[in-house]
Amino acid sequence: MTVHSSPRSPLEPGAGTTRTSGSEGAGARQGTPATPRTPSAEESLWARCFHPAPSRSTQLYCFPHAGGSASFYFPVSAQLSSVAEVFAVQYPGRQDRRKEVSPRDIATLADQLYDALGPALRARPTTFFGHSMGATLAFEVARRLEADGGELVRLFASGRRAPSTVRDEKVHRLSDEGIVRELKLLAGTDTALLGDEEILRMILPAIRSDYEAIETYRCAPDVTVRTPITVLTGDSDPKTSMAEAEAWRGHTTGDFDLQVYPGGHFYLTAEAPAVIASLRKHLTGQG
Repeated sequence: MTVHSSPRSPLEPGAGTTRTSGSEGAGARQGTPATPRTPSAEESLWARCFHPAPSRSTQLYCFPHAGGSASFYFPVSAQLSSVAEVFAVQYPGRQDRRKEVSPRDIATLADQLYDALGPALRARPTTFFGHSMGATLAFEVARRLEADGGELVRLFASGRRAPSTVRDEKVHRLSDEGIVRELKLLAGTDTALLGDEEILRMILPAIRSDYEAIETYRCAPDVTVRTPITVLTGDSDPKTSMAEAEAWRGHTTGDFDLQVYPGGHFYLTAEAPAVIASLRKHLTGQG
């Protein structure tokens, strides 16, 4: 793994300010257990906690990729529940929410997420991790949290180019067969699922909606958050160049660093131990 760090000067906007969640690292408050709170029904619908740890002083919210579901982050939750309470976001239109309509634009999905999770996100120091579409969505939810007076400890944006970088992609307009080919190319979906016609009929509508949402998303280059951002990318990811990953730097007034791992778009599969170690280091205040 290659790491490029670029902390901002204390004179730059957003640096050196006091944060509700603390920019010094989530682990800074590890010694102060949180007061347990009971999640609302709406919170439980949108965010799954596979290993409840309500007394942890910090929490991590994980946002899946296009077509992904909360269960993608089960291993992350299992590994990190000893240091943080981990929640995995569950989008509409899949698994137990498959009868719900998937939003076809990022803004609507971010609004729905924040409406459901806002109180929980403000309850204790919170970190976001998002992969691919999930990185962009996490950025948009962070914007809403900050606009509402809240703060994040850090945003980990994985496998996604910066919000303001645009490619002319139209996967959502392809035939079902074309979308399946794209999924196989990225190697992030179980091939057994892609070969089962009955399962495909259930999952393709949500996948198509997710692709439409992320492919039609636009963000101005001057849109920023105060939240520090760590970008993680595979060195051979066909969806994100190094320049596109580096461009995230312009979307935060906090500190920024770039972590480069060997692999493609789903480098996470092989590099999970290293990524989880990086998250653990952050969550325990060591990085």
